[in-house]
Amino acid sequence: MGRAAIWIGLILLLFLQCSSADKLVCYFTNWSQYRSGQAAFLPKDVDPFLCTHLIYAFADMKDHHLTTFDPNDVQFYKDLNSLKSRNPNLKLLLALGGWNFGTKKFTDMVAGPETRQIFIQSAISFLRQHNFDGFDLDWEYPGSRDSPAVDKERFTALVKELHNAFLQESQTSGKNRLLLSAAVPAGRYQVDRGYEVQKISQSLDFINLMTYDFHGTWERTTGHNSPLYRRQAERGGATEANIDFAVNYWLEEGAPSNKLLLGMPTYGRSFTLSSPSDTKIGAPASGAGTPGPFTKEGGLLAFYEVCTLKDTAFHMIREQKVPYAVLGNQWVGFDDVESFRTKVAYLKQKGLGGAMVWAIDMDDFKGTFCNKGPYPLIQTLKKELGITSPSESPAPGGNTFCQDKENGLYANSQDRNTFYNCVETRTFRLSCPVGLVYDDSCKCCDCSSLQDQS
Repeated sequence: MGRAAIWIGLILLLFLQCSSADKLVCYFTNWSQYRSGQAAFLPKDVDPFLCTHLIYAFADMKDHHLTTFDPNDVQFYKDLNSLKSRNPNLKLLLALGGWNFGTKKFTDMVAGPETRQIFIQSAISFLRQHNFDGFDLDWEYPGSRDSPAVDKERFTALVKELHNAFLQESQTSGKNRLLLSAAVPAGRYQVDRGYEVQKISQSLDFINLMTYDFHGTWERTTGHNSPLYRRQAERGGATEANIDFAVNYWLEEGAPSNKLLLGMPTYGRSFTLSSPSDTKIGAPASGAGTPGPFTKEGGLLAFYEVCTLKDTAFHMIREQKVPYAVLGNQWVGFDDVESFRTKVAYLKQKGLGGAMVWAIDMDDFKGTFCNKGPYPLIQTLKKELGITSPSESPAPGGNTFCQDKENGLYANSQDRNTFYNCVETRTFRLSCPVGLVYDDSCKCCDCSSLQDQS
């Protein structure tokens, strides 16, 4: 009985470790390179140990074929892939879609099995050519914005066929299966019109819930971009414009909690107040807030722009667990370190799979604006989620393990919690995060191999 109890305890521990919020997914936007001065963001600015997954936004589609969007895309693909030499566990995915992409190209592509297959095969070829680890569908949104109702079922078909094709390609090529994720809306209306939640969840590796843009300058009263809870004063549809409603709705519709990732914005939504004397949440607004000096978009401010506002009054919306700031006739609802901590506690309570960040380039990535060190918001997420990256250091004693080996990862036969990274005959010993062991079959730190130990 004692031995059996020990094994049950080990299995339970394994389950808890493998079911924890272990993903921190960060979007990299290919237009942030064009921001001026210190705000220009390039692949060299990415900390390879910060996020578990990077999603490159966005690709393009022409004649149902996946292709590049920006002239620098191919070089950026290479630059981001080079980060894996320092953190081999980093996963790089490519996203297609976004708000400005619209729906027509998606609608045309999913119209029939033939056009879907043209796209799917082109996607596999393109992803492998550029060494991506997966693909992110960011169709905003099937069944809405001039997308016909039938696209709801066709989106399901696309997701299922992508998953099956990725699986088949992996079996044929012997490579790791390409990951498949989707960015999905938080609003009931878009969900009901466009998503067979339970069906698509079976084929997706994780689901990026866009829990932001609940309020913005399309409205004429101030409201927070990403509130955790509703306010008691809200009525009607406004009671659903918050994270708690969105998460519960996706769970009720059949999304597995461990596949659902909570969207975390590194930006705020700003308004110009109708009267500088009325600054409360829900106050009348005459339009978008003044564009930021770097993001240059009315009604939006990056975190590094908010933190540098001088003579600003900062407030907390207690009911919604998020802050806002007022400067003259400018009102901005944003997220800070404290609100991110609260949201991580919430997602843990809900058993979610982790967090998704839009976007890595709007945090204070160099630490030059807010004086809180590089990436203060995303570092907070990483710490609160308990994500530990493999540590890279030269092997002790000048280990000669890699002298006669090609570049790549190799198991350490003496210690399954560590492994070797060979770079130009130099030997680096890396450690897996606590609770994981190195699995040579996937060249990754994994929890599934723990059951083989006795």
